[in-house]
Amino acid sequence: MRYTVNRVSFLKGETEVAPDKSISHRTVILSALSPGLSRVSNFLQAEDTQATCRCLQSLGLDIEQRGQEMLIKSPGINDLEEPEMVLDCGNSGTTMRLLAGLLAGRPFTAILSGDSSLNKRPMGRVMKPLAMMGAHFMARQDSFPPLAIQGGDLHGIEYSMPVASAQVKSALLLAGLQAQGITTVYEEAPSRDHTERMLEAMGATITRIPGQVSVAPCDRLYPQDWEVPGDISSAAFLMVAATIVPNSEVLLKRVGINPTRNGILDVLRSMGANIEVLNSRTSAGEPVADILVRSAQLKAVRVANPIIPRLIDELPVIAVAMAVAEGVSVVNDAAELRVKESDRIAAITSELGRMGVVIEPTPDGFIVDGSKSRLRGTNVNSHGDHRIAMSLAVAGLIADQTTNIDNAEVVNISYPEFWNTLQALSRQ
Repeated sequence: MRYTVNRVSFLKGETEVAPDKSISHRTVILSALSPGLSRVSNFLQAEDTQATCRCLQSLGLDIEQRGQEMLIKSPGINDLEEPEMVLDCGNSGTTMRLLAGLLAGRPFTAILSGDSSLNKRPMGRVMKPLAMMGAHFMARQDSFPPLAIQGGDLHGIEYSMPVASAQVKSALLLAGLQAQGITTVYEEAPSRDHTERMLEAMGATITRIPGQVSVAPCDRLYPQDWEVPGDISSAAFLMVAATIVPNSEVLLKRVGINPTRNGILDVLRSMGANIEVLNSRTSAGEPVADILVRSAQLKAVRVANPIIPRLIDELPVIAVAMAVAEGVSVVNDAAELRVKESDRIAAITSELGRMGVVIEPTPDGFIVDGSKSRLRGTNVNSHGDHRIAMSLAVAGLIADQTTNIDNAEVVNISYPEFWNTLQALSRQ
């Protein structure tokens, strides 16, 4: 699908953003651990999360959408069924990596596969520590999906992650719940902690100190009523848009501002963005707030560790903000972008370059000269990546001439209402 974006004069109004994708995945996967009925409100109905639901249904869960709630009935971790078919994770790396951890402790064989994009993403970082715990894997070229997993008889380990990753950490915690002994994960920089928060709510024994998290095996966890906040990764596109489009004022309602996820706020503020966090509160253990954004002039910034794990998914749209900032901006320590749904460093530098942005890729990031960049509309491509598509749409809002985005349908992976929301905010 090709989607056309034209320059707009302003963005105004208030809106709720897409429900948090990371938490939506986890409500289903963690509900599988406890026997009984769990309820989820504000679940993200998108392609990635639907893939997670289908996989868990193949393991024996009964999942039903009833009005505004999703009902999940699980037989419990010990009574999950050996799947008869390959578990299709679609485009979702979260689904594949977290299920690898869940299935590593089950005494049966399961196969995880995905679409052509996901099956090009290496899974060695999650396979290695799970194999150290006792799980057995077969994979294409030793690290690429499809993955065959023979689980059971796990033992706890201490593992230092070479790269901060919430997905790998979550997989190890899920496996550790089913292992003999304590499992401890060390990380140099804090990654998102939704799994830890949610497992604690379910009754798991989680020990957290700065730089490490441990889990003990648990005989029983308890079903929950989950409420999913708005996704700050989805809100990031609207935050940048409202910042760079002149005469804008946008209120984003009920956005999750988990401190392991809110690096986008820190970076945009350091660039001079006009952002207010209002009505802060806690919902289902997660910090939530309304975010008011007004247009502002931006200045260049350098983004590097230790903040990278707190905004890794937002870096493509941060590149758009850098394209209109005064001076030269730099992103370092973000090599993980090369193994996302696309090589996001190559994709964003290529497509923004087509639009007149002076942007240069580096092995672990990019350099953007906002002083020399002049955004102009042209034909661009999402590279099959939802975050690239939405970032290009934000750039198109301030570009001279029309921007045509090919393969724009991939936005449905995480934010199906994105296009309608942009249109509504530009017509107030």
